[in-house]
Amino acid sequence: MRNRLSRLLLLTAFLLGTGCSTITGWFSDDDFDPREPVELQKINEQVKIKSRWSRGVGDGQGEGLYKINPVLVDDTLYVASAEGEMAAIDAEAGRVRWKRDLDLALSGGVSHHLGSIFVGTSEGLVMRLSASDGSEVWRAGVSGEVLSAPQGDGRYVVAQTYDGKLMGFDYETGEARWTYTSDVPVLTLRGTGTPMILGDNAIAGFADGKVVAVNLRSGNVAWEVRVAIPQGTSEIERIVDIDGSMALQGTELYVASYQGRVAAIDTRSGRRLWQRNVSSVSGVGVGFGNVYVADDDGTISAFLRNGQGVRWQNIDLGFRELSRPTPVSSYVAVVDFEGYLHLLSQVDGDIVGRTKVDSSGARADMIASGNRLYIYSNDGALKAYDVEARN
Repeated sequence: MRNRLSRLLLLTAFLLGTGCSTITGWFSDDDFDPREPVELQKINEQVKIKSRWSRGVGDGQGEGLYKINPVLVDDTLYVASAEGEMAAIDAEAGRVRWKRDLDLALSGGVSHHLGSIFVGTSEGLVMRLSASDGSEVWRAGVSGEVLSAPQGDGRYVVAQTYDGKLMGFDYETGEARWTYTSDVPVLTLRGTGTPMILGDNAIAGFADGKVVAVNLRSGNVAWEVRVAIPQGTSEIERIVDIDGSMALQGTELYVASYQGRVAAIDTRSGRRLWQRNVSSVSGVGVGFGNVYVADDDGTISAFLRNGQGVRWQNIDLGFRELSRPTPVSSYVAVVDFEGYLHLLSQVDGDIVGRTKVDSSGARADMIASGNRLYIYSNDGALKAYDVEARN
């Protein structure tokens, strides 16, 4: 969708620059769009991708371009749809353990902590629900849409809003404790990153290209790191949102921005350990000693975790609007805009497996557990696949 939007913006700019006197020849066979998604090529399949089960959950991501991620806790998947349907599903067999209709339009979720699950709504609510049946514990108002999953740690709940705020709430009562406000650029992408709670800090990435650690008790900034610097003369060129999911490995945080960089940050001090130029909206995955990023142009890169450069890059999926790279078994999984699941070798980046999972695509982050992969499609199908090497 983002690449399609970019093409629309380019067409609009052309209209404004040339006037409306003629459109003759605009769409001739000689036209070439450098951002057109590449056609898939035949691969040497070395992996079996076996479908295990599929369950429908409401309308999935709905019409709001949301990215409502499911969460796996022990043997249960908690998942929500944009129309407000919540479900707990047995991760092994796909049986529905409970369903509940919240009668609210959801836009952010799902996270879990000690018997509670957390979601956000498009009308500006943060909700704590019981993980046993989805019943409401409390709700709290915020200043805008909640486009990612609120997070709780037993002391506080934190939620990020589309209007650039990070808010802290009392875990038991939902009472607001503090608000951090970031600078919101004139133009931003549709989405926010998902905050994390690490020790005494809440960590979040914002549309101004910064990652900020906020003390949970006081709401004061503990440290901040600029991942991307706005560049260019137009507001479109200066978009540097951090929208994708961050990844944590030990004390190292990995984060990527649009039209900016992927960076490794020491969460104890906020010191930037290394950085490389990328443009990504889907987020970062970590595995096999690598940091995986899908660039906006479709390049998948495996950066060495120690900051020593690139292990490999794959350019075979150009402009196919790839999801967050997810390590599973010995592979890295991505889903493209046509709903194809691609498996790449973590060793050299070759595409070794492919299957079509859902024609609607799958913006939500995939979940890997052992050799099993859980995919939540845009139209609301939660599916389980097992990944096995061919003999």
